[in-house]
Amino acid sequence: MPLTKIQSLGITDGTIVNADINASDAIAGTKLTGVNDAKAWVNFNGTGTPAIRASFNVTSITDNGTGLYTVNFTNALSDANYSVSCSGSRDDTSDIGMALVNTRSGTASYNPYATTSIAISSLFAHTSAVDSDFITVTIFR
Repeated sequence: MPLTKIQSLGITDGTIVNADINASDAIAGTKLTGVNDAKAWVNFNGTGTPAIRASFNVTSITDNGTGLYTVNFTNALSDANYSVSCSGSRDDTSDIGMALVNTRSGTASYNPYATTSIAISSLFAHTSAVDSDFITVTIFR
């Protein structure tokens, strides 16, 4: 990086510290504009009435039936071409094979990706829909 660019960022002695990074225009307050930053994430309890434990850019979880959820974003994403990482588990020793996927069975034309939400399913042994105690979903774009 040219010295003039470094100096324009307010770094005068060549040392970059957390204060410089946090004050930089490259660090957006909402982190929705940074490349490869998580655009949304949530950790929630999917049993009974879904309850969000912690989240970023997630306003609510919709319970669509056993093991079926919609994660609703606070701020819409720029498009639906994002990557989703999901995980889930149950507090039940009989459900050791718990997996979480981001699609639902149904018509071939069903698309779970939207700019305002993502639909996910919680499955046991990849076949039976079940409610999960611990579900995490992270969106990258």
